[in-house]
Amino acid sequence: MQFDIRRFDIYRKVPKDLTQPTLTGAIISISSCLFMLFLFISELKEYLTVDVQSVLTVDDPVKHSEKIPVFINITLPNLACHYIGLDIQDDMGRHEVGFRDNTHKESINEERGCRFESHFLINKVPGNFHVSTHSSHEQPQDPDMTHIIHKLRFGMDLESGKDVQGSFNPLKNTDRTGANALATHDYILRVVPTVYEDKRGNIRYPFQYTYSYRDMMQMGHGGRIMPAIWFRYEMSPITVRYVEKSKPFYTFLVMICAIIGGTFTVAGIIDSLIFSAAEIIKKAELGKLS
Repeated sequence: MQFDIRRFDIYRKVPKDLTQPTLTGAIISISSCLFMLFLFISELKEYLTVDVQSVLTVDDPVKHSEKIPVFINITLPNLACHYIGLDIQDDMGRHEVGFRDNTHKESINEERGCRFESHFLINKVPGNFHVSTHSSHEQPQDPDMTHIIHKLRFGMDLESGKDVQGSFNPLKNTDRTGANALATHDYILRVVPTVYEDKRGNIRYPFQYTYSYRDMMQMGHGGRIMPAIWFRYEMSPITVRYVEKSKPFYTFLVMICAIIGGTFTVAGIIDSLIFSAAEIIKKAELGKLS
């Protein structure tokens, strides 16, 4: 007896002349195709979406460098540029008054105010940097440290398009223009090392920070009030690591097979139930139901 491999066919074909198309079946078929298309597009968008997972570690992510870049952009609307300077101090003995490198000042309000921008490096030890008039050769008669912080960031910027929930620039658009003109503003920062690794293995090292704020009246030498804007920072021993993860392709295939198979199965059951119910109703109307 000749062996016929077609005996193993579990998808037996029914001749077309033995099938019966119905209006209900057509409606269910079209609805099923539209439903599968909707689920396919939804699943494709989910597959193409990159998940960002976060973990906490206690290692130093930037062991090759003992410096952290800082970027500051601040507006003082009521203090002229020639009075304003940046001072940097830390627990390693650094003490710079009137830091000038990579610093830009732009006069505003008909030279009555100033937009101040700078970027510099700090050591990985507690310290502070502050915007003040300490480096000026002459002091203003009416010092006014009311300000708007446009940007204060530590470390690298994230690439554009990276949407990560974090405190990378929490002081952005902080407005203290309604504060007492003679008040000293004190920001206490807790800097958290952060690692961001994308799905291609590229690594960036931004830093997050949290802050608390207070204002106070501060006297200088001779009992004169000398307001300033202080940023006191310390490093956190905890590192936050973000890693992009893409879904494996086989999970996408499994979901597509589940969508197609599940939709066809459920649609077939619904069509069979409706067809059987319609046949029973027809027989009942003709009095052939027994």
